[in-house]
Amino acid sequence: MIRLVMLATIVAFSTNTQAAPETYLIDNSQTTSQFSLKYLGISSQTHNFDKVSGKVIFDPVSKTGSAEVNIDASSVNTGHSSLNNQLQTAAFFDTANYPAIIFKSSQMKLDGDQTSMAGELTIKGVTKPVTLTISGFICAQDQTFKVESCGAQATVTVKRSDFNMGKFSFIASNEITLNMAIKAVKAQTYQQIASRDPGK
Repeated sequence: MIRLVMLATIVAFSTNTQAAPETYLIDNSQTTSQFSLKYLGISSQTHNFDKVSGKVIFDPVSKTGSAEVNIDASSVNTGHSSLNNQLQTAAFFDTANYPAIIFKSSQMKLDGDQTSMAGELTIKGVTKPVTLTISGFICAQDQTFKVESCGAQATVTVKRSDFNMGKFSFIASNEITLNMAIKAVKAQTYQQIASRDPGK
């Protein structure tokens, strides 16, 4: 009898420590996506993408996971409608043919507060290997909606010319930095957030 109790305890403990990875869906209302570049080699300017979606799969035991981030390129927001329209033309993001900027990775490994995530970035139909620098990754209870969520800061610098967007380099720098502050909510409770937020 004692052996059966011990066996049951071991099985229960193993089940808890080998919990399946959790899926978190990106909450667009609490996520920011920006890109910055230099104009005329002097001033640095930062612009936004207003629509971001995707998911993060995270295993808290092994501290590994994967991610997929989809940025709506047509949601580019510079604060000036004429520049927004220009950035959506074929010379730049060509949103009529390539509406999404996509990052995919299956190689997330946490190491303290900062880590990196190797993956593939697709812009304007061109896919290149990149490594994002991840900082401040944390999963905790959301104090507003009382649901579990994860957040992190991700950044990477790429060259426009690598993605067929190298025109007008005498005005805008070839290098651009993508910067995202992501918040993702556990999938089972994502609709709870969406139903409470009329802006979603």
